[in-house]
Amino acid sequence: MSFSSLKKNNFMPGEYRKISERLFPSDGFSQGKEPDIKTVTGFAETLGIGADYQRILELESGSSCMQVFLEHFQNNLELLIQKTWVEKTEEKRKQKLQDDVPHLLATIKQGDFSKAIEQFSAIIDELAYLLFGAQSEKEDFPEYTFRIDEQMGLFWWYTSRLTLLKPASPDDKNDKVLWAVLLLGICYLTNF
Repeated sequence: MSFSSLKKNNFMPGEYRKISERLFPSDGFSQGKEPDIKTVTGFAETLGIGADYQRILELESGSSCMQVFLEHFQNNLELLIQKTWVEKTEEKRKQKLQDDVPHLLATIKQGDFSKAIEQFSAIIDELAYLLFGAQSEKEDFPEYTFRIDEQMGLFWWYTSRLTLLKPASPDDKNDKVLWAVLLLGICYLTNF
């Protein structure tokens, strides 16, 4: 996020801006400047999912409990997609989005969190379009969602910043911080 985009985020309440800046620094990420797990957990608390997130974060990524959680996420996300009303011309778009969800889960199971973040971001962009229509493609979309509900606005703001995250090293696709940040969105949508 650049300084100019921070000026555009004046709609964000101060307490949200502080935790957001810690998670996604305005000067970007450099080696050793990635957010730590404590920062991610603080962001989860601000989103209103702190206790659930902490419990899920402590699970092993391949455990049966994590698989059950991911199934709940998939079911909730598919329900959100199915319940959206779209014009007949956009039914293919909606179906493609439903088809993308299992690919995301397969990538997560493989442990490639960098790729999973890219896939999750694409899914979220499409979900935003299904839920909010053309408004989701406008520059003021985060401000629009903050006016509806501050925590929901913070979630959509978070999703718009996800692709800024990169692994600590190019060879590290199984980065704990990437997983923790991705898990924020998964946990939020599971509880949506």
